[in-house]
Amino acid sequence: MEQRLRIVTVVGNPKANSRTRTVGEEVARQIAVRFDEPDRTEHDTIELADLAAELFDRSSPRVAKRVRQVSNSSVAVFVSPIYKAAYTGLLKAFLDWFDRTSLQDAVVVPVMVGAAPHHALAVEVHLRPLLVEIGGIAPTRGLYVIESQIDDLDSTVARWMTEAGPVIGRTVLERTAPLPDRSTTKSPSRDPFPVR
Repeated sequence: MEQRLRIVTVVGNPKANSRTRTVGEEVARQIAVRFDEPDRTEHDTIELADLAAELFDRSSPRVAKRVRQVSNSSVAVFVSPIYKAAYTGLLKAFLDWFDRTSLQDAVVVPVMVGAAPHHALAVEVHLRPLLVEIGGIAPTRGLYVIESQIDDLDSTVARWMTEAGPVIGRTVLERTAPLPDRSTTKSPSRDPFPVR
């Protein structure tokens, strides 16, 4: 892969250093290791709790910088705990900074964490459509993690990645790699994200 893969995890928990962050960063880590050149992957985490006081100040340079960072990412993992059967107001306030094309170059991965399985559809019904509305490309279903699964987080995310990983990988590479010249060579395509 010629370009660096830039992965940003956006954590919508009002409490910093939460289990929500742990989940989001594990998703980002497993996406990164699926690439052939993980050393060419940049990863950063944005704790919205650290920006909470500035999210409604449209002149905030710190928030504007983070918006640009997310907009310029290859993959943006958005992770939120379940609040009132949906994502947090903190995450919504941050996403209100984005216009309808802000994420047009980013593959977005919606992730939510909740206490019980009956909120599992929130990630698809609430968070995913919002990310698509601001231009994000969401090629797979989102991930819903029950709090009791966090003790076995590596395996929980790995099971989701079995299906989602190859699709995310192909989508990222299609958007970043130059198109091959098919007029001179014909070679079988190789799945950059084989199931491991």
